[in-house]
Amino acid sequence: MLLTPTFLRKTLTALGASLLALLAQTSHSQVQSADTRIPAAVETALQRAKIPREAVSLLVVNVDGKTAPSLAWRTQQPMNPASVMKLVTTYAALDQLGPAYVWRTPVYLGGPVVDGVLRGNLYIQGQGDPKLVLERLWLMLRRLQGMGVKVIAGDIVLDRSAFQLPAHDAAGFDNEPWRPYNASPDALLINYKAVAVNIAPDTGAGVARIQYDPPMFGMDNQQTLALAAPNSDCGDWRSKMQLDMANPQRIAFNGSYPASCGDKSWSIAPAQPERFAAKAIEGMWRELGGKLTGSAHDGSVPQGLQAAFQLESPALSEVVRDINKYSNNIMAQHVLLTLGMQRTGVTNYESARQSLAQWWTARLGNIEQPAVDNGAGLSRNASITANGLGRMLQSAWVSPVMPEFVSSLPIVGVDGTLRRSRSKFAGSAHLKTGTLRDSTALAGYVDGISGQRYVLVAMANHANAAAARAAWDALVDWTAAQ
Repeated sequence: MLLTPTFLRKTLTALGASLLALLAQTSHSQVQSADTRIPAAVETALQRAKIPREAVSLLVVNVDGKTAPSLAWRTQQPMNPASVMKLVTTYAALDQLGPAYVWRTPVYLGGPVVDGVLRGNLYIQGQGDPKLVLERLWLMLRRLQGMGVKVIAGDIVLDRSAFQLPAHDAAGFDNEPWRPYNASPDALLINYKAVAVNIAPDTGAGVARIQYDPPMFGMDNQQTLALAAPNSDCGDWRSKMQLDMANPQRIAFNGSYPASCGDKSWSIAPAQPERFAAKAIEGMWRELGGKLTGSAHDGSVPQGLQAAFQLESPALSEVVRDINKYSNNIMAQHVLLTLGMQRTGVTNYESARQSLAQWWTARLGNIEQPAVDNGAGLSRNASITANGLGRMLQSAWVSPVMPEFVSSLPIVGVDGTLRRSRSKFAGSAHLKTGTLRDSTALAGYVDGISGQRYVLVAMANHANAAAARAAWDALVDWTAAQ
């Protein structure tokens, strides 16, 4: 028999499913026989944070599930996992789409190119690429220029119709619409709908000089800002700048900038997010020396037009790494929406959630389903049990995509959102963090000094949840020391 990669993958997947079926059969008895005593160091840290035991859910279990959990406390209670929900979205995507999956953004020429002039419109069709960032937009437009296009005698038409989503209020979640994590998905997502505000003090001139990337056509952004008093410390420099977003066509500041801060960069989501792609693409095209007789606006690609080229995204494995290492919300939402698009051909949250629910049942059987909402964890309605998440992590460990999935998680005390962890066992765990105003969570894999590997899940839902970090560090240490 020829052992092809496809055959091997299907075989490994079948073996993983069989193992999870056995785990599911023994899950109830294991939870019943597990030690429910919260480790003393964790208990003390929770008390110090004023988080009651009844507000947390904890699970520590061997990754192979062959023994009862070392710790199981309120593991069947649905909890809001904050950004830890990204683990469900990214594992489901790796398992269904494969680590090599890519998104493609086709570019069309609406006429002939004569003496450097495109005699017609340029069409760009968004297909949900979650990482069409500044550098890749530059490459797209440079490739167009490499085809001889210097002038577009027409419009730049942006087809954003692939996503069928309701109107989004960027201020709806926490009344901070300028924060990029509140941006909504977009079939043609440019630079996460965020502008990098780069600030450099010029002490000789007494000002801080400000550069904006990508250059946004039609916006009159403030170019300089007064420096603060010479003895001003850096501190909360963003607050000192006093961001002013009253004018939707201008990013401005009413404060000052401490020279002691040196060079800084601040990512801001400007107003009118539905116009972001048009402003960014036209601004970049003109910045590169390209000319445009018309304007950039939304529209549709004419039927029958053949793409001149397609810009290909990084592989899903790289996208998943960005999502989990740095907790990127809008990329996670794009991945969830892609699951629905691939299964049903319809790109909205309802089809995406149905797709994930079907996958969960196929992979984990009757283990309690999560409520994934938007798949990113930026939600008050998302929930999952520690038992369900723990079983999913065990499933991921025996799956063919385990290497890509585990390597996407922050390493405790080393990188990503866990680089500042105070765990005594730096480098010993791959874990995903999650934080909302009243929810905090941690989940993933911990290597014990005994050579055993454990699945760890910790979630707190309480007004003081943000203070649980010390308890989570203590839980990681206790698990690693077993």
